[in-house]
Amino acid sequence: MSNAPARRPSIAGRLARQLLLISMFWALLAGVSVWLVVQEEVDELLDETLQASSQVLGQLLRQRLPMPAEIADSDDLSTHFAWQLVGPGGTLLHRSPLAPVKPWRLPPGFSDWEDDGTDGDDWRVHVRPLPTAAGPGWLMVAQTSAERKEVRTRVGLASAFSALLVGGLCMVWLNRRARDELAPLADLTEALAQYDPLDSRQLLPEQQRRELAAIRAAVLDLGQRLAQRVANERAFSAHAAHALRTPLAGMDAQLAMALREALPEQRARLQRTREAGDRLRRVVTALLTLFRTGMSLQWQRLDLIMLLSHLPLPDGLILDTPDQAWLDADTDLLAAALINLLDNACRHRATQLRLRVHSQPGGGTLLTLTDNGEGVAEWQRVDLNDALERQQYEGRMGLGLMMADLVARAHGGGLRLPVVAEGFAVELRLGPAPI
Repeated sequence: MSNAPARRPSIAGRLARQLLLISMFWALLAGVSVWLVVQEEVDELLDETLQASSQVLGQLLRQRLPMPAEIADSDDLSTHFAWQLVGPGGTLLHRSPLAPVKPWRLPPGFSDWEDDGTDGDDWRVHVRPLPTAAGPGWLMVAQTSAERKEVRTRVGLASAFSALLVGGLCMVWLNRRARDELAPLADLTEALAQYDPLDSRQLLPEQQRRELAAIRAAVLDLGQRLAQRVANERAFSAHAAHALRTPLAGMDAQLAMALREALPEQRARLQRTREAGDRLRRVVTALLTLFRTGMSLQWQRLDLIMLLSHLPLPDGLILDTPDQAWLDADTDLLAAALINLLDNACRHRATQLRLRVHSQPGGGTLLTLTDNGEGVAEWQRVDLNDALERQQYEGRMGLGLMMADLVARAHGGGLRLPVVAEGFAVELRLGPAPI
């Protein structure tokens, strides 16, 4: 049974990933924005180029001699630009090589001409009035739509790629800076995860940053107050257990004498009273042992059979133990756990208890205690295992299982209730002794 919590990402890692996602979003947004702006600006620039070309070409045509309408297309240098000079009535007077032979009929200004299947190209056309020898005419300068689209795509991709590249570099720099800034916080988080306020030898590392130094000071102050409160509670519990043990021993002696002198009809009641007092004495002994150690382990090699022989065992409970069983544990803490588990078995009407000891493959020891008592329902066993795993003891189990689980956890193990055909079983797992 593993009690280690699932490893969660550090605060620094989570924040760095969030900053990375935010940076990626803004880099993409900047790239799209640059793309849209560049598309519009390139369109305006190309239109201005067409307009300027129209002005220059108009001046040249006014100064040139009359040109024949039929010209050869074999000397064309570019198929992306063309011009037409259209006279009155839409008559084609002149055109550039590979310009459509069919005159464009468009209003002044900028217009888009879609091919009707005669020349195979769509055009962006600028129309301006130009007087001719035949009368009022129109000079039309055009560029293919495919060329404009190619120019827009190239310039847009180059600009968007540049924006994404700059954004990516900023993103990498920001991510690195965020990790560097959050590194002290991650170190403090790791130190806090290993900090035990009850161990006076442990100190949190000094912090250079003012805000982290304040957190360290607050945690240390809280740890000191917690340690003082736990120490006071341990002292009170130990004194109370000591104070109770002597009167209980006297009560047991008085009840023993009363049993010998009592009438036969009174002995059964006195015997039950003595058994209840004996159980209370065992619980007090376990509590005294537990609080005397303060859950601070003193590992040693011990003989489990010898340890059981010195425990105050319940009357009427027969133990089935191996001939020899050696293990590494804290004697007092293990004794407190066993006292409570044996008392639990007796309270649930067990008359026999079988104890077995197994070595674990990864080190440590597994103690299995199986009795012939009343046992519990399956749903209760599942609920108890869940409470043990989550350490949610209150209202879900008694003192015996809770104390045994605390002792097992102090040894680096845990407590589990396996499935048995009848009775009740407990598996107490102890971790390996430190080297």
